[in-house]
Amino acid sequence: MLETRKATLFIVATPLGNPADLSPRAAATLADAAVVLAEDTRRTGMLLKACGVTARRLMSSHEHNEEGRVRQVLAWLGEGLDVALVSDAGTPLLADPGYRIVRAAREAGHPVSPVAGPSAVAAALSAAGLAPYPFSFLGFPPRSAGEARELFARFGATGATLVFFERKNRLGDTLAAALAALGDRECVLCREMTKTFEEFLPGKLSEFAGRDLELLGEVTVVVGPGALGRCDEAAARAVLAEEAAAGGKPREAARRAAMRLSGWTVKELYAMLTDREHD
Repeated sequence: MLETRKATLFIVATPLGNPADLSPRAAATLADAAVVLAEDTRRTGMLLKACGVTARRLMSSHEHNEEGRVRQVLAWLGEGLDVALVSDAGTPLLADPGYRIVRAAREAGHPVSPVAGPSAVAAALSAAGLAPYPFSFLGFPPRSAGEARELFARFGATGATLVFFERKNRLGDTLAAALAALGDRECVLCREMTKTFEEFLPGKLSEFAGRDLELLGEVTVVVGPGALGRCDEAAARAVLAEEAAAGGKPREAARRAAMRLSGWTVKELYAMLTDREHD
């Protein structure tokens, strides 16, 4: 006797902008699912209409109602109904809501299956012309400049290329935080990917930091890895002076500086800051 297929939660990637990028499997999954959960039902409804797909039931699932949706999704799956989850664009859960739903479904023993497709992260890395791996994806950086600098410094110290999303009205300030934490690295601003006005803007962080950048929509930023090896002492002292001026105890300033510098330990920088001889 054939085993009955269990109801599945499908995580469906949707186009970044060009409707033609919706895969046949994604279209069929969205049409067949009993419920399609969308971050923005109006936006997803427009996509489905453009692609000739009719959803049986389209409901919202965003950061403000996700907790309540968890119980509903588990109930639907328990009744044998397939559920599809989409974000506004690209692959869901990458800087979008949905993690709690996926986790709850798996913990309850329901299959969770990705319907692979467009991803802003992969698209940006593939076309930016910077080292594509290893890379770290940071989602949307914190709004606080200090927290953003700390995030960039922590991941910048790994030597990986960094990828993150940012809204146009915060882009200049976030790039200024990246410059302060990482130094003047190569970067590429990727906007309107797959759309009519697609554009990749290469340059250095210093060329974009703090500027009022007139770019439409959300931007995917790729920042290249820092130079390998130990930076010179003059550069180390300059960064150390900046961190000391930012406040805090000397050891804390040394720790922050070490996260921004290549090849210098906290101990060495602390000694430099307090005018002690290196051990």
